Amino acid sequence: MSILTFSFLFLCLSTCFPTFYANALLDVPTPYLSPKTFFPNYQKMLETLKIFIYKPNTAFAYNSQAESLFYASLRNSPFATEDAERAHLFFIPFPSDISLNSISRVVRGLRREFPYWNRTLGADHVYLSCAGGTADSDRNVLELRKNSIQISCFPTPAGKFIPHKDITLPPVGALADAPPSATVKFLGYFSYGGGGEGESALVEELKSDPDFLVESGPSDEITFAERASSSKFCLFEYKADVSRIGGALGLGCVPVVITDRPIQDLPFMDVVRWQEIAVFVGTGGGVEEIKHVLSRTSGEQYERLRGIGVTASKHFVWHESPEPFDCFNTLMYQLWLRRHTIRYVLRD
Repeated sequence: MSILTFSFLFLCLSTCFPTFYANALLDVPTPYLSPKTFFPNYQKMLETLKIFIYKPNTAFAYNSQAESLFYASLRNSPFATEDAERAHLFFIPFPSDISLNSISRVVRGLRREFPYWNRTLGADHVYLSCAGGTADSDRNVLELRKNSIQISCFPTPAGKFIPHKDITLPPVGALADAPPSATVKFLGYFSYGGGGEGESALVEELKSDPDFLVESGPSDEITFAERASSSKFCLFEYKADVSRIGGALGLGCVPVVITDRPIQDLPFMDVVRWQEIAVFVGTGGGVEEIKHVLSRTSGEQYERLRGIGVTASKHFVWHESPEPFDCFNTLMYQLWLRRHTIRYVLRD
């Protein structure tokens, strides 16, 4: 049986029978850091995790679709509780474009009106910020940034992500099915956001190489599905347009992340083994280095990456109404893992 077939079996069993899966199929290649603990812990998270949501002073809307979906899902989920004494974590809602002075006022209000901030200095508090938090000499802003769990958008601006506590929202993108008749025609598919005079030397090299399909600007979902499924690899420049990395995984197009430094803000780094679902290439060697790395990623190794990536893709899908193991619930699992990173013992 092929790695890809195993992965589909793995996905089905992990969705329907997580405990059976964890005990009986540990020899099947998986995307998880620890499949033996992930599924029972995920189930425990569903049963126990409670989050108290502070009420904002005024109605507001988040700027990004991912933030809006997360906030709406959280408010309507069984994780939300109105009994703060039962809560493991406390969510602070405020708009994306809020000023530092306004953030300070929000935290000052929590410190004055509730007992929960003071007992941990905000370490069991959570907030959304796609732009990433900025440290400030103000005590309230500093404690929020240094202690509280920041949920930011991927990729997070440089210097605004603290790996041991912060997590990232995967981009919102449709996860289309590959066309049944798709055949591999290209080594790599690269859809970049720019064009014209702003094109990099790497883009120029890729455009002149017949092994790569290169397009400027995002295509529609059907076109993306056709082109990704007809390519072995999908190329993404870190800090550029990575919104379709989950879609590429689901289509069996192995992501190639082009970066000049280690990445600390990849989505679900507590859950999945990124080295088992994606290829990472430096920026200095140009197309020659990319082709060299991809030529070594072939045969069984490629099929393994592809199959495990299809399994992992379930976690990158957003739904208006959350489903098991989808993006929202996997984010909640990451929050559940952080529930003890505080200064007092919580009840489970």
